[in-house]
Amino acid sequence: MKKVWKWLAITVLILCVIGFAIYFKLYSDLKSTAEEMYTPLNDELPAKRTQVVDITKKEPFSALILGVDERDGDVGRSDTIIVLTVNPTLNSTKLISIPRDTYTKIIGKDFQDKINHAYAYGGIEMAMKTVENLLDIPIDYVAQVNMESFTDIVDIVGGITVNNTLEFNFEDEHFPIGELSLDGEKALKYVRMRYEDPEGDFGRQNRQKQVIQGVLKKSISFNTVLNYKTIFKTLEENIKINVMFDDLLNIRKHYGNSFNTIEQLYINNGVGTKTEGIYYYLPDEKELEEIQETLKNHLEI
Repeated sequence: MKKVWKWLAITVLILCVIGFAIYFKLYSDLKSTAEEMYTPLNDELPAKRTQVVDITKKEPFSALILGVDERDGDVGRSDTIIVLTVNPTLNSTKLISIPRDTYTKIIGKDFQDKINHAYAYGGIEMAMKTVENLLDIPIDYVAQVNMESFTDIVDIVGGITVNNTLEFNFEDEHFPIGELSLDGEKALKYVRMRYEDPEGDFGRQNRQKQVIQGVLKKSISFNTVLNYKTIFKTLEENIKINVMFDDLLNIRKHYGNSFNTIEQLYINNGVGTKTEGIYYYLPDEKELEEIQETLKNHLEI
């Protein structure tokens, strides 16, 4: 009997050592990936901030996500512009998608233009400042995502399932109404279509949300965990963030519950117009003011 317990103890010890080795390897790889993605911006404080947000004190923060279509010989456009405000005291997150054709002042230039052109004119920093000006809030963190990586990420998790409510064709692909299984290439086409959608860019925003939710759902599967190295490599090559690794860990530690409740806000009461054949979206001023106030309150500023 003692012999059995001895071998059992040795087996448990070996398993613990293996488990810790795997944990530290995963931690090391994750840290390396975060360091590769880290892209520092200038030392200027975000608008309306007198000091940097202290996430160890669980202060509310905001984040800007730029989905960029990079093109040969061109820096591309930020065709997906999403802002999050996160409040750990309220355990809630507010999310707003800004229509890419929104006509607004481009901060750093002496004119107004489509908001997605700010990235083309001045990269992440000009895009961030322009969004700050439009929403009248500080942007604390920014993530730039190469939309072409969407295909790789969806394929890595084994494809996703979405519930399509609009039948359409796009780039030689047919999308019928109902539950659809999408690989990476189909998912990218699914989120890119907008001209056949009666809701225009708003319909596309909803499809983007469906795909993101599908990826998050599949990302917790066992097979996805086994592919973590491939996932980390894809993240390194396609995402830039101005958040350091330790801050990412603190956000996960102190703000995790805030992502359980996500309220989506919409800029959809404006009007579309054409100037010299170019389409622009003009936000409704009253609606925009209400959104600004909502986000300020959520950020406690």
